[in-house]
Amino acid sequence: MTDEPSSAPGTDLFEQAPERVRVLLPLPLAEPYDYAVPPETHLEPGAIVEVPLGRRRLHGVVLGPADDTVPADKLKAVIRRFPIDPLPNAVVELVKWTASWTLAPMGSVVRLAMSVPAAFEPPKPIRAFVRNPAAPDKEPRLTPARRRVLDLLEDGPPRTTTDIAVEAAVGAGVVKGMLEAGLLVTVDLPSEPAIPKPDPDYEAPELTSDQEAAAASLRGAVSEPGFGVTLLDGVTGSGKTEVYLEAVAEALKQGRQALVLVPEIALSTPWLERFEARFGVTPAVWHSEIGPPRRRAVWRAVSEGRARVVVGARSALFLPFRELGVIVVDEEHDAAYKQDDGVSYHGRDMAIVRARIEDIPIVLATATPSLETWTNVETGRFRRLELPARYGPARLPDIDLVDLRRDRPERGRWLSNTLSRAVHATVERGEQALLFLNRRGYAPLTLCRACGHRIECPSCSAWLVEHRLSGRLQCHHCGFSSRLPEKCPSCGAEDSLVASGPGIERVAEEVYERFPDARVQTVSSDTLTGPAAAAEFVRAMTAGEIDILVGTQIVAKGYHFPGLTLVGVVDADLGLSGGDLRAGERTFQLLQQVAGRAGRSRKPGRVLLQTHQPDDPLMQAIAASDRDGFLNREADGRRLQGMPPFGRLAALIVSAKDADQADAVARALARSAPRLEGVDILGPAPAPLSLLRGRHRRRLLLKADRRANVQAILREWLSRVPIPGTVRLGIDVDPYSFM
Repeated sequence: MTDEPSSAPGTDLFEQAPERVRVLLPLPLAEPYDYAVPPETHLEPGAIVEVPLGRRRLHGVVLGPADDTVPADKLKAVIRRFPIDPLPNAVVELVKWTASWTLAPMGSVVRLAMSVPAAFEPPKPIRAFVRNPAAPDKEPRLTPARRRVLDLLEDGPPRTTTDIAVEAAVGAGVVKGMLEAGLLVTVDLPSEPAIPKPDPDYEAPELTSDQEAAAASLRGAVSEPGFGVTLLDGVTGSGKTEVYLEAVAEALKQGRQALVLVPEIALSTPWLERFEARFGVTPAVWHSEIGPPRRRAVWRAVSEGRARVVVGARSALFLPFRELGVIVVDEEHDAAYKQDDGVSYHGRDMAIVRARIEDIPIVLATATPSLETWTNVETGRFRRLELPARYGPARLPDIDLVDLRRDRPERGRWLSNTLSRAVHATVERGEQALLFLNRRGYAPLTLCRACGHRIECPSCSAWLVEHRLSGRLQCHHCGFSSRLPEKCPSCGAEDSLVASGPGIERVAEEVYERFPDARVQTVSSDTLTGPAAAAEFVRAMTAGEIDILVGTQIVAKGYHFPGLTLVGVVDADLGLSGGDLRAGERTFQLLQQVAGRAGRSRKPGRVLLQTHQPDDPLMQAIAASDRDGFLNREADGRRLQGMPPFGRLAALIVSAKDADQADAVARALARSAPRLEGVDILGPAPAPLSLLRGRHRRRLLLKADRRANVQAILREWLSRVPIPGTVRLGIDVDPYSFM
């Protein structure tokens, strides 16, 4: 996505108090509903209100005054306005723009901005107790329990009933009795944790000349507000984080807020440590793993301006910043920024939209730019700042291809002799090795030797993945899980089920056999289940408590391990299959990122890529570290095919529990497809995952010229085809996944 919204006007207050308003509800509704305004109630745009809907009471946001289309006696009245500042105009405009671009119901999008309803009410203070200074110092008839309470509160801070009960070993009744007797008085404590304020001058880093030049440019962009997109293009280990944190520091000096987006929760652990070293405190954090109380506190702190810097996942884009001064998108190329469920939006692209609405600069940081970003740099829409070398004495690693046609692993093993010898030498030197395979579990397929049956998910057209450590078969699409059967479910043969292909657990099994004295750890999204687990992994790896790390893509980016000098990619060809439009681009990015984990300190690094296709241009480009050449060739190929970013795509996914019904609706859509010059409709056809979570899926793909108004074409097309209530129609403008 490269189109930009027009500059949004400032929040306009109504010229006079309206009698009726349009309220957008966080439901899958395309339009707001009209409500009457109670007397003496002021409701400006963005005000958060409670309204009736049938028998329910829902929260919503006021979009503006309503006309008199609906008779007054048919209108229900707003119940109340929540005691919180209105949503900023930039958030409301972002909601409208996102809904227009993605064709999602506007109510579904506003739900992203109103995801913490508990934050709309002021926090209830915590009731605590202190000694009553008016009570006599000597009370001869005090019980031992009451005496312990008074001694506890003699010089200490106020304590809650629970604290007193635990520390003084008394029951809650003792506290209540002392309050009634006048021995204690209550005080109210704030219920929300304090949000520390980052100090932009706390510990300025020592920057190289390249870093300082880039940092100075970013500081200038922030100090003179105005929209602009900058690609911070630095090789792995070049210190991009330290550079863009200087833009954050400048925003703080200007009295503005800053937002930093990261693609993975796990990446936040080392990032937070670097932030604290720079600014003296940790920033506010926003992602799906933080609990409801903390989400509530952060949402309010952002709205009230107390949270000056937020680091978060893509949903942080919809937080109610009022003084936003800069947005940073770290690892801008990462596919995790694309949301496929619900509202199908791309976090990077919507971050650019918000920056345009706010009229502020945005920084896209990466070592492997997406082709969309690269093309925007080449055409002059984005500017580029380059960090061509690693920080300090570190140098980029040597990358070699291991031809598996000649250096074939032994039967039942997955590491070539070349890679095994390199791992052994690395461990012998007291250094660390990473063996990378982007496949979770033990084996991707379990089949029967007797009849050839492959065990599939009952709800998806996907094989079940064996997870031997937990003794279960699991679907990585819907979450279905079962124990490994003792007999073949098809032919009933016993002891006939075998694992086919490797996952990281199977590679780790081989590593344990080959290197029995080495300290080995497997890391994937199954093991790094949250920030705490990620922090412990980082600590152990940094402390040198792991010799050989076997991991998936979760360890391929963002981490800095000084002792890691060898990276071995077990199957470099894995991402090239499937015919995905972006398969080559994603494979190149992933392999470049995982290669970048090696040799990030004083010791030189080495990367070995095991491949059956060493002559493939992509493999040759990686071995030669020829990123620019790869991107230019990829761009030429896409341009010839009219594919993004040189053409437009939109996917329509029809799903139903009944396969015939899914087919019927898909055919109806095909018959009504637009016949326009420069527009092609492909399909319908079964989606690669034709059965997902028990629903049969059919896909149509709209391919259009870059100049085509895809959204208008889709709206007109879909208006001609009624969709039954039992059928779901998903729309994905600019799809990233073709599953």
